[in-house]
Amino acid sequence: MENIVHTLLFYLYELYYVAMFVYILMSWLPNVRESSFGRGLAKVVEPYLSPFRKIIPPIGGMLDISPILALFAFRYVYWGIDAVVDFIFKWLNKAF
Repeated sequence: MENIVHTLLFYLYELYYVAMFVYILMSWLPNVRESSFGRGLAKVVEPYLSPFRKIIPPIGGMLDISPILALFAFRYVYWGIDAVVDFIFKWLNKAF
């Protein structure tokens, strides 16, 4: 059971990470971002990226580094969640 949860968590993390990465790359190609695929991806990714954009302004008005920091933060959140899940399963194994 523990392995299934870790694997599922990992694949969900990887899927969202790749979606964010593709969305960030699409910002260099505005026509792609305005396609139906780009708009659909924006609905999934923008709720996570928008708080970072509010906190970190673009450098020089053009260079937006907030997505890079959002990717790092997402990785650390994943590691934290993975550690908590690991702790819970170890605790359950000891308790039962």
